[in-house]
Amino acid sequence: MNPLTQHYAIKYSLALRWGDPEVAKDALYDLIVENQGNDSIIYDLAIYYYQNQKYAPAVLVSQELLKRNPKNVAALEIAAVGCENLGVPDRSLQYYESLFLLQNNPSVLYKMSFLQYRLKRYKESNTSIDILMADKALDSLKINYNDASGKQKEYPMKVALLNLKGLLAQDQGDKVSARKFFDQALIVAPDFAPAKENIANLK
Repeated sequence: MNPLTQHYAIKYSLALRWGDPEVAKDALYDLIVENQGNDSIIYDLAIYYYQNQKYAPAVLVSQELLKRNPKNVAALEIAAVGCENLGVPDRSLQYYESLFLLQNNPSVLYKMSFLQYRLKRYKESNTSIDILMADKALDSLKINYNDASGKQKEYPMKVALLNLKGLLAQDQGDKVSARKFFDQALIVAPDFAPAKENIANLK
């Protein structure tokens, strides 16, 4: 380790220890300048921006990592979540699709199904849901939603997928099927607020 790299590494460590994220960020930039081929330092910068909800720079730093290695799973995840929070669902979906091809992770496909719905790609969303519903691991998969009191509660993923099936049917004018899927969601979780609200709004 050259003297400057060692200096900046100590600066970074002390800033983290003493709770000064801005100085830690500056030290990361210094470290990157001195070690431009070190992807792990660039990743630490992406994580800094992500954890501080600075999604635009988090995505840009992740994109730099993806130029170097398009199969960088961690960078794909940061870029996907970052774009979603920036209100760019089409770009977010592209990153999630790349991530799913690498991982075959049900949680990633779950995110994809909702983004496909938001983008009105109904057939793709329905296919994603069907793949998840046929997954043997589905019964063990959980997601968090707010209950009727506004508190976060863990629900089976299947409940959210049935509710999404209902939304897909509703958006395509099939109110009978929509009601059926909302009812099925409530059979699994009678207190699932989104399905209750969707039934109330179904006209």
